[in-house]
Amino acid sequence: MSILSFIGQIFEPAAKVIDDLHTSEEEKLEIRRQMQKIENEFMSKVLDYETKLMDNQASIIKSEAQGQSWLQRSWRPITMLTFLVLVVLDSFGVLAFRLNEEAWMLLQIGLGGYVAGRSAEKITTQMMAARNKGGGEAKG
Repeated sequence: MSILSFIGQIFEPAAKVIDDLHTSEEEKLEIRRQMQKIENEFMSKVLDYETKLMDNQASIIKSEAQGQSWLQRSWRPITMLTFLVLVVLDSFGVLAFRLNEEAWMLLQIGLGGYVAGRSAEKITTQMMAARNKGGGEAKG
């Protein structure tokens, strides 16, 4: 479940209560409008937070990729390749043991973090290029 759908579920019961109020339609519409405004502001803050989080993850990956040491630059790709080999071997039943749920969860987190970090890095680069090209304003 994504954080945005979770937020929507938080506000859903309040919207149902508004529908059950014994008041005029104008008052119900005004209350719904206020609730929608609060929900939108909350989602905006969450999206700002997630954007900053992805920017920080991307900067970490970028710093590691530009590091002085071979190991510093290569440990994430080596780890992901190791997980890939384990998954392939597990899928074909070659391993003497089966990967348990924690291993699969770790793989999902690792791949998700790596892919999201690389995507954020590329998006940030494109946005900065558009901002510099457009005279200081980001183009959408």
